[in-house]
Amino acid sequence: MPFVLGTYRDGSLRDLPFSRPPASSSTTRSMAANEEDSALVKLELACSDLRTLLQSSAKLEKDLEEMEKKFDSIDEKLSTAAKRVAPLQSLAMAAKALETRINRAVSPALGVLHSFKLSESFQKKLIELSDKLSIEKNPRKRLKKLLKYVQCVDQLNEVINLVSRDGEPVIQKLQEVVEFLSRTKATDQYRTQRLKETLITLKALYESEVDAMRFDGLLDEALLNLQDEFEIMLQQMKHQNIGEQQADEEADQTLVSDLGTEMEVQVLRRIAETLSASDCLDICIDIFVKVRYRRAAKALMRLNPDYLRTYTPEEIDEMQWESLETAISLWIQHFELAVKTVFVSEKKLCKQVLGGLPEVLIWLECFVKIADKIMAVFFRFGEGVARSNREPQKLFKLLEMFDSLEKLKLEFTEIFEGESGADICIRFRELEKLLVHASSKVFWEFGLQIEGTSDFFAPQQDGSVPKLVRYAVNYLKYLTTETYSAPMAKVFRTEQMWKAGILSKPETDENLLKDAISNIMEALQRNIESKSSSYKDKILPHIFVMNTYWYIYMRCRNTELGKLIGEQYMKQKYKSAAEESAYMYQWRAWRPLVRLLEKEESEEQDNGTKATAAFVRGKLEAFFNRFDEISQRHARGYSIPDADLREQLREATVKLVVPVYSEFLNAHSKLLSGESYVSPESLKGLVGQVFNGTDRTSNGKPKRRDSKDTVPGRNSVSVEGELKNFRRSRSKSIDA
Repeated sequence: MPFVLGTYRDGSLRDLPFSRPPASSSTTRSMAANEEDSALVKLELACSDLRTLLQSSAKLEKDLEEMEKKFDSIDEKLSTAAKRVAPLQSLAMAAKALETRINRAVSPALGVLHSFKLSESFQKKLIELSDKLSIEKNPRKRLKKLLKYVQCVDQLNEVINLVSRDGEPVIQKLQEVVEFLSRTKATDQYRTQRLKETLITLKALYESEVDAMRFDGLLDEALLNLQDEFEIMLQQMKHQNIGEQQADEEADQTLVSDLGTEMEVQVLRRIAETLSASDCLDICIDIFVKVRYRRAAKALMRLNPDYLRTYTPEEIDEMQWESLETAISLWIQHFELAVKTVFVSEKKLCKQVLGGLPEVLIWLECFVKIADKIMAVFFRFGEGVARSNREPQKLFKLLEMFDSLEKLKLEFTEIFEGESGADICIRFRELEKLLVHASSKVFWEFGLQIEGTSDFFAPQQDGSVPKLVRYAVNYLKYLTTETYSAPMAKVFRTEQMWKAGILSKPETDENLLKDAISNIMEALQRNIESKSSSYKDKILPHIFVMNTYWYIYMRCRNTELGKLIGEQYMKQKYKSAAEESAYMYQWRAWRPLVRLLEKEESEEQDNGTKATAAFVRGKLEAFFNRFDEISQRHARGYSIPDADLREQLREATVKLVVPVYSEFLNAHSKLLSGESYVSPESLKGLVGQVFNGTDRTSNGKPKRRDSKDTVPGRNSVSVEGELKNFRRSRSKSIDA
């Protein structure tokens, strides 16, 4: 069997058996022979290339071995070199560390020395600015120079604080370096000695100069100067036109003006910040509060509030009512002026000057300190008024005080905001409570006083309207005006909420006020009924009730009081009562007079005898005697002060008396022929004079009339004169 070349696993050649295909035909054999030869050639070429590759691979492996040997030799040399260089590297690192340590101590020391130089230059600059300030007269230029002065003080203070803060650590580090160099001898002796001398000099300079610069040097003097400038500038900021606003009633008292210019405020703010940064905050605050309190107090003193010196309830009770009324009115105006104008300006200045300090709310505390004493003076006067005797006339002033506080409440809480103003706001609310209690007590005690007077005071002897009724009606009319009705209703509502709780549903203001005033009116009605029953005269009670209820109705109708109670209610309650009493008065006073002229049976039986004529003349004489008696009683004991009521009564009486008299004369004209008697027209005038003569005061003297009380068409003939003429003519006829 033929063999071909092969290779073993190690690359050597070996012979492999080669099988041939079985022989066939000649053509087939020749083709197969050619292919076999071609394959053998290719195989031989491949074997040749493989041998060449194997030879190259062996050479490359040999080169790699030689290169590895060279690398090992280089590595060995590098290791030897590294061992030789290692001590030098350690020395370099040590030198670098030493340099860093020295620089850490020396560089800050140089910075401290530089700060000393800066402080010296700033001190010189301060001296120059101080000299310029002392000679500058122009206010604006002086403010600019003062601002530069403050800036220089800030710079000097900053430098001194820097030296004071960094001095000790710098000296400590420098001393550690010197000790280290001395101990390790890392440098030569000369350099170490120079460093020691520098340390000694710096230490001595720090110990001797820093405290002097902070507390005894030019900085301290500059801070004192700034305190003086701060106080002077605050004193120069005054409240303008406070007195003028009070004098002019139409002036806008809520006008708030800036107390200083923008430049002045800026300078004050910088001074305050500088003093605060220099541990002088307490001094700054004391100066500000002291000066601004005095300024605010002086501004309000221009209003001449001497009434505030009287503030205890006992002292207020001793005051004359006119003086107290004026004092309360001034208190209301001055309180509003102080809150809306003076304190608003002061608060604004506090925020502008002290608002930039590190303590954020310090300016609010300062403002409260300024306002606290002034507000205390106002509060104690208001509290004294509220705690004083509860006289009826005080109600209106108490309501004015309460209403003014209510209108100021929102603005007051905004001005005295925060925790610092809590005490003032509490006292404000306490004063409101006192005013609510006092107003309510005065009102209800007034009703009790009305009922109480029925037992202690006698009624008017002439039946006129009592002073109490006049006072009470005008009192309630005044109370129901727009000025006082709303505050009074709010007092009732507030008191009701205190009693029933906040969650309760109180009645409307109108109903509360209506119920309260209705109670007073009912008490007044009980008083009238009680007094009317104490008259001994049978006619006077009716005149008294008629006058009183008519007065109440006429004074209340078409007023806020009448609208509140109800016009229909007023007519049913008071007008009807007055009309009923007027009817009873007429029945008691004039009906007996009319009965004297009524026909009798004897007159109807014999109308022409002399006895009948005498009887008729007797009736006339009795009639005029009774008329004279009625006239005298009206002139001396009865009073109907209302002109309209008198006119109505006159007309009704004329309609009652004159027709009967006229009818009587007509019926007996034959018997009275040739005799003189009072004509119906004259009797009408006489009746009119009876009612014109009833306009008298309680002491019986004629009352002066104004145009409203004058009765038009008044007859100038007196009642007494007419009656005398009648009697004189009658006596002549009898004699004849």
